Amino acid sequence: MTDRTADPFPMSELEARQREHVLYTWSAQKHARGLEIVGGRGASFQLADGRQVLDFESQTYNVNVGHGEARVGEAIARQAQQLAAASPKAVFEAKARLGEELARVTPGDLDRVFFTLGGSEAVENAVKIAKLLTGRQKVVARYRSYHGATMGALTLTSDPRRRPFEPGVPGLVRVMPPYRHRCLFCQGPPLGQCGDAPCNDACIDHIEEVVALEGPETIAAIVMESIGGANGVIVPPPDWWPRLRALCDRHGIMLVADEVLTGFGRTGKWFGIDHYGVVPDLMCLAKGLTSGYAPLGAVMIRHELAKRFDEQPLVAGLTAYAHPISCAAAVACLEIYEQDGLIDRAARVGAHLGARLERLRRHPWVSDVRGKGLLWAVELSDPATGQPLVPQNAPAPAGSPLKGLDETLLARGLYLPIKWNMAIFAPPLPVTEAECDRAVDLFEAALLEVLK
Repeated sequence: MTDRTADPFPMSELEARQREHVLYTWSAQKHARGLEIVGGRGASFQLADGRQVLDFESQTYNVNVGHGEARVGEAIARQAQQLAAASPKAVFEAKARLGEELARVTPGDLDRVFFTLGGSEAVENAVKIAKLLTGRQKVVARYRSYHGATMGALTLTSDPRRRPFEPGVPGLVRVMPPYRHRCLFCQGPPLGQCGDAPCNDACIDHIEEVVALEGPETIAAIVMESIGGANGVIVPPPDWWPRLRALCDRHGIMLVADEVLTGFGRTGKWFGIDHYGVVPDLMCLAKGLTSGYAPLGAVMIRHELAKRFDEQPLVAGLTAYAHPISCAAAVACLEIYEQDGLIDRAARVGAHLGARLERLRRHPWVSDVRGKGLLWAVELSDPATGQPLVPQNAPAPAGSPLKGLDETLLARGLYLPIKWNMAIFAPPLPVTEAECDRAVDLFEAALLEVLK
């Protein structure tokens, strides 16, 4: 068992009991650590010892309405008393209402929904639906992406967690992302540092060439995060999504937008794709759909495409499809987003957070700051070489100043994800400007400590 005697967050008796039987995710169990969280309010959670921690990961990028939101809990309690379990065939108010509300807030004619258990299953089923609609088998996804943990979604994902299970589901084709900070296509020196020069669109030319070489008639879907999330907050140039839409239209390819992380206000609009004025054929939802208060995901489908399943069987389903308690939680969250103006708030407070983070560029090891709404990344590089302090898809080497940075931040009262050489800021949407200022101050102080 892990020795945590000198840890600022020592192992509690409850954690010791839990470790005897419950496995941690994505971790070697000996080195995994837990936090005994007993509650929270807004953008902070509370530990068992009474300490308050600013939650700038929104737990797992999902607590969009904030911690301790009583209105969601009350909706869950009412639903549990009325109808706590139901088969996928069941008809009930929360299920019908949620379908109506999702059709209203999603773009264009995305007005039919297939419910899932979470984001991974949403991506999984979106790919299945695309294959059913096209009769094709290949799928195009991009590097520096994350789509989920089930076998199909993990195959699409581009980080080291996929490697133990490769080759995964056959038929995947990878392309390069529109990663402006380290672009392989921009021609101006130094290579990969685009600076303020206009994008030359070569990143989308590359995708068009790959599709042509693979044979567009063999490709069922192009699956992309609208704005890259947990693997680096990759923000595409303005015409990237419109050109991708046009490419799919020319060849009958299904365009799938993964909005699992970027949906429900995270980027300052209802969905990340709304920044680009594009309607995808299928859209994957989860996380902010219920703000983590209950497990639920969804695939939104365009009206004319969904009509294909009026006669053709939709070969997809799950035992807990549209679970009543999850549907009730989602309806409550959608009401809160609108009643409290959280989408506009994310844009407004997010602009303040972005401006504060931009000031970190005065430090020589801050090589890039990028984001939208309440989703931002700060990239850290060697000032002498411009290379990442930790290479992407690689563990932090021994002696790296970033090794253990997340724990240094946690000890200071800030829960913030550190991914390779990037710090990602994604607080709950009710976060205040003052809380953003405090988070940036804590981050800067911790960086100065570990990089001195």
